[in-house]
Amino acid sequence: MIALGLILLIAGILIGIPILTTLGVILLVVGAVLALLGATGRAVGGRSHYY
Repeated sequence: MIALGLILLIAGILIGIPILTTLGVILLVVGAVLALLGATGRAVGGRSHYY
């Protein structure tokens, strides 16, 4: 999820489409939060890993 967010963020900046940039930032933030929760051992949605 973090990788997809980074790709969309870079594509949005290079192409100049603001919605891609916005989606990229949202995916980066959500991916980082899920990664942090998974690293602390907290189950996310009943799973210890979100992938």
